[in-house]
Amino acid sequence: MRLFTKLALSLFVILGTSCSEQPKVEDPGNLLVIELKDGPVLVKLRPDLAPKHVERVKKLTKEGFYDGIKFHRVIDGFMAQTGDPTGTGTGGSNYADLPAEFSQEPFKRGTLGAARTADPDSANSQFFICFNDTGCSGLTGQYTVWGRVIDGMEHVDSIAKGEPPPIPDVMQKVYVKADAS
Repeated sequence: MRLFTKLALSLFVILGTSCSEQPKVEDPGNLLVIELKDGPVLVKLRPDLAPKHVERVKKLTKEGFYDGIKFHRVIDGFMAQTGDPTGTGTGGSNYADLPAEFSQEPFKRGTLGAARTADPDSANSQFFICFNDTGCSGLTGQYTVWGRVIDGMEHVDSIAKGEPPPIPDVMQKVYVKADAS
């Protein structure tokens, strides 16, 4: 009887474990889609790390602010920067700058961070996407992490390089997945 109980309990644990390993479903309200020339980039937003930055990105996205904006600074092996309506790296939205929401979340391949000046509280609408782990690792704790690419990083890799690129790529359309019709 003891053997039967142990076998039954073991089977229950095994079945319970395998049944609980369901694929994680992402919240469409915190998924950003950036349409690039080569295809879509899916970004998981991180309101747990940077609620004010995520709120700003969503607000600007809903207003169509990011649609057609150039990647004005793209450094191979480092990052691709965008979010400036002037395309020069000096512009932003009409909203006030945001306070820093620094964390110890590591900057690595696919991380989205808020671009800023030397003032930690100067982030506005510009952001960057890291190309690799080593190029961005020194940014951890000094810039705000607000998202991570979870699909389509190969499209980010193909963005034209340069400061500025001779023919800059643009974000064709940007939207929150939950708002897509």
